Amino acid sequence: MSAPEVSIVVPVYNEEGSLPVLVEEIRAAMAAAATEYELLLVDDGSSDGSPAVLARLAAAEPRIRVLRLRRNSGQSAALAAGFAHARGEVVVTLDADLQNDPADIPRLLAALDGCDVVCGVRTARQDDWVRRLSSRIANGVRNRLTHESVTDVGCTLRACRAEHLRRIPVWKGMHRFLPTLLRMEGARVREVPVRHRARRYGQAKYGIGNRLWRGLADLLAVRWMQSRRIDRGNVEEVTAWHSNTTPSGSSSASSGKPSSSAASSSSGSPPSEGRRASSPTPSGT
Repeated sequence: MSAPEVSIVVPVYNEEGSLPVLVEEIRAAMAAAATEYELLLVDDGSSDGSPAVLARLAAAEPRIRVLRLRRNSGQSAALAAGFAHARGEVVVTLDADLQNDPADIPRLLAALDGCDVVCGVRTARQDDWVRRLSSRIANGVRNRLTHESVTDVGCTLRACRAEHLRRIPVWKGMHRFLPTLLRMEGARVREVPVRHRARRYGQAKYGIGNRLWRGLADLLAVRWMQSRRIDRGNVEEVTAWHSNTTPSGSSSASSGKPSSSAASSSSGSPPSEGRRASSPTPSGT
């Protein structure tokens, strides 16, 4: 089977009720986009009926691939597994709880023109005021300490060129800082507004209690990485060779070629006897 253009990665943890609806909505969205895709559903050690639902869906749809973590490891681990197995040149991520609308995927793919990462920004959020307020505070603190300007880092709906995802370090909690980590690796980041819907099935997996202290520790780790980052773009290959010129200014026959005996011998011809004699023998050989 040929590689798809787009890989859609969805972490799944105890979402048996939402999965059939999600798969159908993704199918409709990608039909509208007229793009070949694969759907990677990553089961993060679900304890409900999600594994059976995933098996049934995969049997009916050849574009679905199911990955299963042997134990519950968190959203970052599930995303990392999906990134590692994705075959598409573009990777789209979204949540399995139906709060992200798959109908927004074509808009994200179109917005990739001229950039490397497109992040969704949830409009008219369908969460209670506590979650909205805590999210706004957390976003502001992250941006201040990391010198960032990410509007909605909590929105999982994103599209990214796969080559950039392969460069970032993977660790527990990375999903909270993906735009920053990708920008650190040279990615050009853009934001677009996306829809947000109320949860229809199951229960929310995150709250203030299980995000606050972990998020602060992860924030300090990212700040440290920024301060110690090696700029991969801080190098260039020198391709211009020194040209030997005659006194009249015209180039000699050896112009544009290396003049060392090592370079001459690397082309397959041994150095001349005279050149060998004039070259000092390295000490210690």
